[in-house]
Amino acid sequence: MKRILLFVLTNVLVVVVLGIVASLLGVNRYLTSNGLNLGALLGYALIMGFGGAFISLLISKPLAKWSSGVRVIEQPQNADEAWIVDTVRKFADKSQIGMPEVGIFEGDANAFATGAFKNSALVAVSTGLLQGMTREEVEAVIAHEVAHIANGDMVTMTLIQGVMNTFVVFLSRVIGYAVDSFLRKGDDRDTGPGMGYWITTIVLDIVLGFAAAIVVAWFSRHREFRADSGAAQLMGRKQPMVNALARLGGLHTGELPKSVAAFGIAGGIGQLFSTHPPIEERIAALQNS
Repeated sequence: MKRILLFVLTNVLVVVVLGIVASLLGVNRYLTSNGLNLGALLGYALIMGFGGAFISLLISKPLAKWSSGVRVIEQPQNADEAWIVDTVRKFADKSQIGMPEVGIFEGDANAFATGAFKNSALVAVSTGLLQGMTREEVEAVIAHEVAHIANGDMVTMTLIQGVMNTFVVFLSRVIGYAVDSFLRKGDDRDTGPGMGYWITTIVLDIVLGFAAAIVVAWFSRHREFRADSGAAQLMGRKQPMVNALARLGGLHTGELPKSVAAFGIAGGIGQLFSTHPPIEERIAALQNS
C-alpha cells in the first residue's frame, strides 16, 4: 500500500513540478495567450500518464494468467507441483510477504512474477524451465521472482512508466501547440488547433514514447541485478543463481507477453530496449557482489 501511495504522490508531484517550471519560464503565459488551458493540459497529462499505468498494474495478474495460459496450482497434483509450491512458500516466508499464487504455463524456459500488491502476487514457471534445469537452478529462479515481489518491482516499474507517460503527454502537446501557433501566425481565425498541432503531437508521442521506453528499459535492467542478488540472499549462497543464469544462457528462452516481459527471468530485444542485461553481465555482477 505504501508503494501505491508513493505511485500516486509521485505522479501528482510530477504534474505540480511541470506547472511550476512552466510558470517560471513564462510558458504558461504564452500558451494561455494563445488559447491553451495549461491547467487542463496538466490534468489531462496526469490522467493519461497515471491512469493508464495504474489500470495496467491492477489488471496485471489476471491479464498475465490469461495471456500466458497459466494454470494456477490450487491443489498440487504430483510431487513436482508440491515442491514448487513449497519452494515459493519458503522464499515468501523468508521475504516476509504473503504467499503468492503459484502457476505453471506451457512454453520454453522462462518464469515471471506479477501482481499489484506484495501480499497477493503470482509466481509462474514454464514447463520448459522445469524440464531444462536442475531443481537447485529452478529454486534459484523462483527465488529471483520472489525477490522481484519483495522489492516491490511491479509497482516501481509502473511508477516509472507513469512518470514517463505524463512527460510524453505534456511535452508533445505543449510543443505541438507552439508549432501550430508559429505556423498559423497572423491567422485570427479561432478554429482551435490546426493540422500543425495534430501532426506534431502524433509524431512526438511516437518519438518521445520511444525515448521513454529506453529510460524504462534502462531502469528494468538495473532492477534485474538487484533481483539476482536477492535470489542469492534467499538461497544463502550465490552459486545456485550463477548456475541458473549460466544454464539459461544455453537454453532457448520463451517469449513472454508484453505485460509481464519485464518480470521474466529473461527477455527483451536490442540493447537499448532490453528489459534484461546480458547473461554474462548478470553473472559477473553477481560474482563480484
